[in-house]
Amino acid sequence: MTEGEAQGLKEAVPNLRDITVIGGGPTGLFALFYAGMRGISARLVDSLPDLGGQLTALYPEKYVFDVPGFPRVLAKDLAKSFVEQALQFPHEIRLGEWVRDLIRKEGQFILTTDKGAYPTRTLLIAAGKGAFNPRRLKAPGFDEFWEKGVYPHVRDPEQLRGKRVLIVGGGDSAFDWALGLKDV
Repeated sequence: MTEGEAQGLKEAVPNLRDITVIGGGPTGLFALFYAGMRGISARLVDSLPDLGGQLTALYPEKYVFDVPGFPRVLAKDLAKSFVEQALQFPHEIRLGEWVRDLIRKEGQFILTTDKGAYPTRTLLIAAGKGAFNPRRLKAPGFDEFWEKGVYPHVRDPEQLRGKRVLIVGGGDSAFDWALGLKDV
């Protein structure tokens, strides 16, 4: 397809993008950056309300030690850098949208979410572990306090300063947070 034909197709199909990325974590954000560097139109769709993937959703206050160029960096700061790098270019960002369907039609894809349909030439799935659905306790009163004192993740330890905290879980993450919060 020539450049003129590609431009004609863009005009014929509103909101057509060269690439649509599913996933707003490090890989998806780097894909946006790379697309921008190459002059490729792109959009990103993620079910989470913020960019950054696991870095911001699961452990924003934990250090990451295995990134080239950084002896250690807070996950939220690393995510902020990824977002800043990717958003140098005018990409469409669709947050809080769940992908429902993918249809191939006339040489392109139509990605459907719970909030809209998006035509794209190419699809990149950079979903990592996928959407996070924490297990909910089956205990009286649990649902009424969800996100009002009962939280699936620690986003800002300072919000817990001086409070009594109970961490439920038996894995490495629970142990790490118990240690991380002991002085808070």
